[in-house]
Amino acid sequence: MKILVIIPAYNECASIGHVLSDIPLDLVSEVIVVDNGSTDDTAMLAEAGGATVVSEPQRGYGKACLTGIDYARTRNPEAIVFLDGDYSDFPGEMVQLVEKLVEGFDLVIGSRALGDAEKGALLPQARWGNWLAVSLVKLLFGYQYSDLGPFRAISWQKLEELGMVDENFGWTIEMQVKAVRKGLRIAEVPVSYRKRIGVSKVTGTLSGTIQAGYKILYTIFRYSLTK
Repeated sequence: MKILVIIPAYNECASIGHVLSDIPLDLVSEVIVVDNGSTDDTAMLAEAGGATVVSEPQRGYGKACLTGIDYARTRNPEAIVFLDGDYSDFPGEMVQLVEKLVEGFDLVIGSRALGDAEKGALLPQARWGNWLAVSLVKLLFGYQYSDLGPFRAISWQKLEELGMVDENFGWTIEMQVKAVRKGLRIAEVPVSYRKRIGVSKVTGTLSGTIQAGYKILYTIFRYSLTK
């Protein structure tokens, strides 16, 4: 299976090298780091670490992922793994996610809720927000997720069929809601989670928490009201 890894990254110079060195290179064909307007040496260090660096100056997590997908279209992959650049996930655990794809699942979510999260890695606002979001998905769409974890793997064909559009905080939930609505075969696997290197751009700030929470809820209700 030809697997590409997409890593959105904004000012992750302290962590990106660790992330890249832990990726099982025998499993993946190419690692793409999308530099999302960093003002530090993230791009340089990512390139030094063997990644293909793609620039996306317009800020936004989803925007960076979409740019990574645009690049991936030139590489004809069979599957994509999405991974954060802050070293909170354990890149080696993508083996378990890919195994589920090989078994025939279309979308595999790395669940921090089911796995071993280091104390303090998932802040209270993140835990509460995840619980609220997955509860609403269960209520409105009839599918029980345990997490909105960004560490995930998806079949390339199914990813293209989803028609992803969100450019910021609604990215993960958009993918999960659309996957349910389109009848994708979905699995969750427990993943480990540690305190990230640096401060979170989302739950690490009040404004980030509010903006992310609003966009996630907006996305859930938006798709619940459309066919």
